[in-house]
Amino acid sequence: MTPSTLRRMCWIFPDRESTRGTAMWHPFFWDLYADVAAELGLRWSRHSPDAVTVDGLEPGKPRVYVDDEPVTPEDTLFITALYSLPYQSMDVFNQYALYAVLEQAGFYLSFPPGLSPIANDKLATVLYLHDSPIPSVPTLRIGTGRDTSKHLYEVALANLTYPAIVKPSGWCGGGGVNLARDAEEIRGLASLAQGGDTTLVIQPYLGDGTVDYRVYVVDGEPYAVMKRIPEPGSPVANASRGGAMEFPPVPPELAEATAYFYEKLPIPFFCVDFLFDGERYWFSELEPDGVIAPDFGDPHRTLQRDVTRARWTAYRDAHTRWLTESLVMK
Repeated sequence: MTPSTLRRMCWIFPDRESTRGTAMWHPFFWDLYADVAAELGLRWSRHSPDAVTVDGLEPGKPRVYVDDEPVTPEDTLFITALYSLPYQSMDVFNQYALYAVLEQAGFYLSFPPGLSPIANDKLATVLYLHDSPIPSVPTLRIGTGRDTSKHLYEVALANLTYPAIVKPSGWCGGGGVNLARDAEEIRGLASLAQGGDTTLVIQPYLGDGTVDYRVYVVDGEPYAVMKRIPEPGSPVANASRGGAMEFPPVPPELAEATAYFYEKLPIPFFCVDFLFDGERYWFSELEPDGVIAPDFGDPHRTLQRDVTRARWTAYRDAHTRWLTESLVMK
């Protein structure tokens, strides 16, 4: 392979974390991400969208700066997975617009901007992957806003079974996930979501004790899996909601399905989340930047480092291939 010219990976991430959140996430994964990149001779850094300045005064020759440092398509790639948690909502357009600018300026983006709305909206994901070999959790989507009290969305609820999971269509980390036992509880949750014009998805509840499997896909291969087990009585297994984490071998059925997901998303790294209800697996959602969580039983955090190293290596190799192809096309 052609020697890599990559020197930097710049992660575009809305700078809206609270002091408590920052204190928690840095030792959880941010610092390790930077450490592993350094082991590979790369510089990893995280930046809000406003940290990127583009000088486009000379037609066809844009100059790009991260903070006050110049970067080029040869030495830098950008990690551009959309984030849209409620305190980041004002940054959604800035993220999309910057992705478009960087793409037009000739940079390699590890997650193409065109896939961001598909991966971010849970029903868009299900529709895009409608022929998945692992069936998707049945999903319906409702908007909320000034007319929420008219209950016009209830036209789509006739075939819904209860209890049902109600959650934001574009959040992550288990935030906003609730269990509704009837249409009246959905009305209450929709009225709360109205306060932030938060679009909701509604899905049948698969039952108490439903387990979540996150498969880490690196260069099309099922590299590792994180199994998340909910607390008793909890409808969600995310660690942020008290779920327990294990790192077993990848279940064969999920490993076999990986080729399908990679065909639909031929990118260096992504995660696929599945639910297991005790009898069968269900495809749940995509995570282009699924958290590579630590195994707290291992003080060396071997698996977390291993998956992170594989991810950064895959990004570097993909950048080299992309750069080589770009030069050939020129």
